[in-house]
Amino acid sequence: MTSTSAQPSPTTYGQLFAIPEFRVLFLNRCLVMISVAASSLAIGTVMFETTGSALLSALSIFGGPLVALVVSQLFLGLSDTLRPRTALMLQMTGPLVANALQAVPGMPWQARFALLAIPYAVDAMLAGTQWVVMRDIVSGSSYALGRSTLNLAVGGMQVVGYGLGGIALLWLSPQTLFVVAAVVNLLSLLTMRFGIKDRPASGRTSEGVVAHTRRVNRLLLGSRVTRPLYLAGWLPNGLIVGCEALFVPYGHGTLAGYLFAAGAAGMMLGDLGTGRFLTIPQRDRLIGPLRYLLAVPFLVFWLSPPAPVAVTAVFLASVGYAASLPLQERLITHTTDDIQGQALGLQGQGMMIGQAVGAGIGGAVAGYLLPGHAMGLLAAVSLLVTAGLTPGLRRSTPTARHP
Repeated sequence: MTSTSAQPSPTTYGQLFAIPEFRVLFLNRCLVMISVAASSLAIGTVMFETTGSALLSALSIFGGPLVALVVSQLFLGLSDTLRPRTALMLQMTGPLVANALQAVPGMPWQARFALLAIPYAVDAMLAGTQWVVMRDIVSGSSYALGRSTLNLAVGGMQVVGYGLGGIALLWLSPQTLFVVAAVVNLLSLLTMRFGIKDRPASGRTSEGVVAHTRRVNRLLLGSRVTRPLYLAGWLPNGLIVGCEALFVPYGHGTLAGYLFAAGAAGMMLGDLGTGRFLTIPQRDRLIGPLRYLLAVPFLVFWLSPPAPVAVTAVFLASVGYAASLPLQERLITHTTDDIQGQALGLQGQGMMIGQAVGAGIGGAVAGYLLPGHAMGLLAAVSLLVTAGLTPGLRRSTPTARHP
């Protein structure tokens, strides 16, 4: 099953950014990440000040994927059945409403938690829409270039957003930071309304959205071809995020910051090299090596290496996250246009949920082992899972034949 696009195939960043709608998507991605960073710092600060609970503060920042776990199983089909521009505008409206209401002073922490569910619930319904729009903007052969470029925007703006947000908290209250996030959300909404063409919905169904979502999810996760693609993108990655969740107890301050920075730099380099300089066949052949690279360097943490070795190991391992690009290309190849929004959205939501679960597992294991030993153990399990999924991935290779 394939999808096609009539657009030319950009092969360089110059050609990619010459496409007006891609520039809009890139700008929007930057704005979204600035808003996420500002609102995350604000909610974490105000929650800790209100409750004194580090657990509630952490859940307010990282607990959103648990909402997505429920909503994506019921309403993810809207990614294909709503008009794309309308869906993208709704995605921007969710955090706009939530952040505007979060700015109200004196709100009980229980109400703040309820508001946190709004953007995650909306995003879980429409998670695949932006990737369907990008598929229409650039041809299939350039999808990885576009996706990797947006990933670079995420990594770069996370650094900028959290850095500026941390500085802003020295002068601004959390409520003011929520206002800033809401204004940025409004700009995001306007870029979608006036920068993206109106397109018809790619899918049509006579079913209710819940029945449609469940049926397509069962189809995708029940397929011997697509199920391994999903599991390969969720499970090994989630376990390695469990390693990353232990950077603070392992690094004790400055080293933890270096480890996080090395991870961000490695991911950006992997996306840059894989998306920009490799062809589709070359990327596809690297799925296996990149998946192993993601875990192998973390094994060194079992030996409590010196700081330079630890930072280098994290940098090298994070390059392996680039395996998600060719895995997504295979997923597009094996799904039809009318369900690709849900297919790509399911992959993204599952990855977020896997990362949240992996972080929880990492914290639990570190309750019994030293942080470095826990990281080494999680890396070993990730390698075993990767090896176990390899036979299933062969069924989705371009040359594979299926009954």
